[in-house]
Amino acid sequence: MKSFEEMWKKLQDIENIELYVIVVLFFFTLWFIRNTFKYYRGEKRKIKQLHRFAREGESISQYELAKRYAKGQMVRKSKHNAASFSQKAALSGDKDAKDFFDDIMKKDS
Repeated sequence: MKSFEEMWKKLQDIENIELYVIVVLFFFTLWFIRNTFKYYRGEKRKIKQLHRFAREGESISQYELAKRYAKGQMVRKSKHNAASFSQKAALSGDKDAKDFFDDIMKKDS
């Protein structure tokens, strides 16, 4: 506990500690904004790749897009697109996609 007390005294002795706190918060905010943009740019890139692979007939991509459209995850929520992609994946032989398609159809009824 002695070290904590010593650190506390040093902090109290620092002049303009508010300025240091503001500078740290400023750099944290810049870091946070940068990483947020980086994340969303990566997610947009993933969506483009999923669409490309889905057009080529890859059932895993079709199923992943169906789940994203159903939840509205980085795409506009659309039951029609979710059903369409899950049906394409199910016709390719993906059992999970068939179950997902059946759930969408049950909810829609």
